[in-house]
Amino acid sequence: MPTPPDSWYRSPAAPSLLTPLSWVYGAVAGLRRAAYGARLLPVFRAPCPVIVVGNLSVGGTGKTPLTLWLAAALREAGESVGILSRGYGRAAGALVTVAPDSDWREVGDEPLILRRRSGCPTVVSADRARGAQRLAELGAGVILCDDGLQHLRLARDLEIVVIDGARGFGNGRLLPAGPLRERPGALARAGLVVVNGPPAHATLSGLAPLVRMDLAFGEARALEGPGRRPLADFVPGPVHAVAGIGNPQRFFAQLRAQGLTLIEHPYPDHHPLSAADLDFRDGRPVLMTEKDAVKCGSIAAPGRWFVPVTAQFSAPGAAQVLGRIQAALASFRAARR
Repeated sequence: MPTPPDSWYRSPAAPSLLTPLSWVYGAVAGLRRAAYGARLLPVFRAPCPVIVVGNLSVGGTGKTPLTLWLAAALREAGESVGILSRGYGRAAGALVTVAPDSDWREVGDEPLILRRRSGCPTVVSADRARGAQRLAELGAGVILCDDGLQHLRLARDLEIVVIDGARGFGNGRLLPAGPLRERPGALARAGLVVVNGPPAHATLSGLAPLVRMDLAFGEARALEGPGRRPLADFVPGPVHAVAGIGNPQRFFAQLRAQGLTLIEHPYPDHHPLSAADLDFRDGRPVLMTEKDAVKCGSIAAPGRWFVPVTAQFSAPGAAQVLGRIQAALASFRAARR
């Protein structure tokens, strides 16, 4: 990316030579959305309801844990759920049905987590309309689209926008001068806005209504073998903390909140970890994200662990999320009668 991500989250925003390019980006995006809205560009309607979980900014906001939470809640309610993703970072954009033992290079790291953790049919495709059709053929009664808020060719029945509470909308600028794919005004289209963690960033001031989501750590799990250990076993440390995700500092901060002392190793999002990346030669434990772990099957070794995260809501928050989804499903099904 032409602008280092740190510069996107400075407040106030520093002057940027990229600002004129962000104006062009915004104009093109606006024309494209208008063309879809006027049906000048074709929109595909899947034979079942589609719920898009996305964000307005680049980088990690918590979409994958939220998608897993939604999949579990919908399955518990008796729905047949399918999950759709582009599969960012994979070798090709062709449609692939994800299996638990798929190669992450062919399907992407996040879709592999979604398939393994949810147990739901999962498809990756750069053409999300085609992917949605495939999931319907596989028996999906509801499709959860992980990302794809700006993939307007696929009609959706509900948009859920996820915001990082600590980083908010950064400097408030569009790409490439800032982190935004769309301006915050786009939230008016969303059926639900979920904020990951406390809405602490200045750009979220006065933004309502928001549903608060938090991410909770589970036990550390061994990359090699079935071992599990509570994070308290790694206190005081130090331990090596590895994160190749959109916001590595969130992972590090959560580990420190558990009382751990860290030697931090941040990598770019979707970084393909190698044996050399994990060879610290001091015998200390290595803790990484689950997103990193799915890429380390061939370099698993004793002392290397990953820490899964789970989305959590308060009881009123969960009821609000599920109520909005059930209303969207009911509206779709009533229109089909």
